[in-house]
Amino acid sequence: RKRMFVFENVTLLDDRSIQRVLREVDSKDLGLALKGATEEVRQRIVRNMSERAAKMLLDDMAALGPVRMAQVEEAQGRIVGVIRRLEEAEEVFVMRGGEDDLLV
Repeated sequence: RKRMFVFENVTLLDDRSIQRVLREVDSKDLGLALKGATEEVRQRIVRNMSERAAKMLLDDMAALGPVRMAQVEEAQGRIVGVIRRLEEAEEVFVMRGGEDDLLV
């Protein structure tokens, strides 16, 4: 259960961790993944990008047009893989709300 992480859980990352993930993720994957994401997830991602990068991402998403949900889920899966790898390397911090998350 502790290992379960889905794309929507991006909101459990702090801003610094989101920025770290964004440096590792392919921009095409990010655009595809956000097509099927909630508004809250989109806002968290865009808020952690430079203004120029955010505009480019939103423009790319608009240019994509309709996409298959399977493509969205594949892109989200690749991003979740990046998050898991970075978490294992202790480069990002996922706030899961347990005792292990206490900061001292």
